[in-house]
Amino acid sequence: MTQLKIAAIQQKCSNDKAASLATSEKLVREAATGGAQLVVLQELHATLYFCQTEDTAVFELAEPIPGPTSNRLSELARELGIVLVGSIFER
Repeated sequence: MTQLKIAAIQQKCSNDKAASLATSEKLVREAATGGAQLVVLQELHATLYFCQTEDTAVFELAEPIPGPTSNRLSELARELGIVLVGSIFER
């Protein structure tokens, strides 16, 4: 029987998108080093979770796909040879 090692990432996020993405990347790398073949990031891991209210001010956080975050996650998955599931606020 084939086994698949899975890692689910839960992290603290901030208003600083670059810092949150750096944290995501660090934790994905740790999971891959530990043997994970499938890594799943938490919902909206690149910013503070804003979905409790509807506020059009956060629309500026939306990105196209492909875009900066999807490209970064794709490149990371390719480099590590893993499947990476990430949530992106899509424009």
